[in-house]
Amino acid sequence: MATDASLSPNISKFSINGALTGSFPAIESRLSTIQTLLIKQNPEGLVVLSVESRDMEKNPFLFFIFTFKQNGIDVQYSIAPDASEKLRRLYVLKNLLSLLSLITDNYSVDQPTFFQYVDSAIDDVLGSLSQSYSALFNNYDSLFNEYRETKRLNIELMQSNKNLSVKATQLSKESDELKARLSALETYSEESLMVMIQDWLEAHNNTIDIGEFSKTYRVIQPRVEQVLNKMVAQSYIEFKG
Repeated sequence: MATDASLSPNISKFSINGALTGSFPAIESRLSTIQTLLIKQNPEGLVVLSVESRDMEKNPFLFFIFTFKQNGIDVQYSIAPDASEKLRRLYVLKNLLSLLSLITDNYSVDQPTFFQYVDSAIDDVLGSLSQSYSALFNNYDSLFNEYRETKRLNIELMQSNKNLSVKATQLSKESDELKARLSALETYSEESLMVMIQDWLEAHNNTIDIGEFSKTYRVIQPRVEQVLNKMVAQSYIEFKG
């Protein structure tokens, strides 16, 4: 499959003066702990490669290569077609600084020259930022602060919701217990119903409206009728047609 040249990354390079103060094997041993790096020693020195992304054909797309030599470092890196060259160069320098900080006892750079190069790269990036970018960064800071505050409130709300859920569970349990107690109170024994019926009859001139009685004491009508029939059968009360 042919690759569209317009989508291929641009390649840039620069060199930094330096000096090997230790050994390449020592540097390789130190940097080999970083899993994202591929390290290989050749006649020129020590090559350190980082592949950040690949294209559709699995070829390196975004990458940077640091070649440590006896008297300097050669830097080569790719830049995506739609990316800022200045930001990309600063990113590569950041990674070089990170690696150099790990091997200060084995390799040193010409600090004045190197620092001037980094300073120039930073100035290029800052100089390319328009007012709209500055406003964007300010908005980002503001939104980030709002995000942190929202996250804090969300954590508090989650804790409150958790506490409410526990309380709701407790209330539901108490409600079930109360319902059970109420149900027990509303379930009269047969003897209790007989007494209640007799009291009703005395209060209502020996008459009983089964529907009214059932509604008043929350007892189903068939049960009231059943107890009434038993009271008649046992001569507790007389039924007059």
